[in-house]
Amino acid sequence: MKPNTQQLSDLTIQVRRDILRMVHAVNSGHPGGSLGCTEFLVTLYQNIMERKEGFDMDGIGEDIFFLSNGHISPVFYSVLARSGYFPVSELATFRLLNSRLQGHPTTHEGLPGVRMASGSLGQGLSVALGAAQAKKLNGDNHLIYTLHGDGELQEGQNWEAIMYASAKKVDNLIATIDVNGKQIDGTTDEVLAMGSIRAKFEAFDWDVLEIAEGNNIDAIIAGLTDAKSRTGKGKPVCILLHTEMGNGVDFMMHTHAWHGKAPNNEQLENALAQNYSADQIDY
Repeated sequence: MKPNTQQLSDLTIQVRRDILRMVHAVNSGHPGGSLGCTEFLVTLYQNIMERKEGFDMDGIGEDIFFLSNGHISPVFYSVLARSGYFPVSELATFRLLNSRLQGHPTTHEGLPGVRMASGSLGQGLSVALGAAQAKKLNGDNHLIYTLHGDGELQEGQNWEAIMYASAKKVDNLIATIDVNGKQIDGTTDEVLAMGSIRAKFEAFDWDVLEIAEGNNIDAIIAGLTDAKSRTGKGKPVCILLHTEMGNGVDFMMHTHAWHGKAPNNEQLENALAQNYSADQIDY
């Protein structure tokens, strides 16, 4: 059975704790975007995606996810571990020498759940298109999901892929854009304003929907369910997921300052106190 909203909320708290502790332990990493996407990735893996037991790179007969903005690896690793891909205890090796959990996910460490290297931004959609077309060639009706940052859309390769996806009618693909309006050097408007992201995707002939409450689990379930219903109709699907960077930790929200900065001891204690659950089991 799929977990209910309360169970998903409890797991979200656990994942937030993982993110905070992982980044604090090595005094490096990217907590802001990770916290902002926690509800989304927890819901995607626990409630929406059709997944098989175990892991193989081919992903035949199951849905596949590609993380394009790989710097939010803390949330990705935590959700993978809490979804059974590898032991939760391995989260304690984040960003250490010889760890499989490097700052940006790569494939040569052989970490279950990771299908592409995503240290360089802007490449995830291109990889996902190849996987989506392979599924079509193989007669596999499962879906490809991707996640991208809004600042990441400033990379040009995205737009080549966006153009290709609609031209080739890659309609088994759901690309989600984390629209938090912030990146490492400030707001996206300050760094390089993109105007209407929705209008741009629609101009490239994508089917676009928005999740206005991107940190609300029920809204995410409704939005992803809607997106799934739009696949197979000749157009790729884009979700604009409106999130708050640093969500769940009051002093990390409404600022870009925590894009790539670790909390100190006092800040960690404060952040963990805001994310307490009686059922939590820290690694």
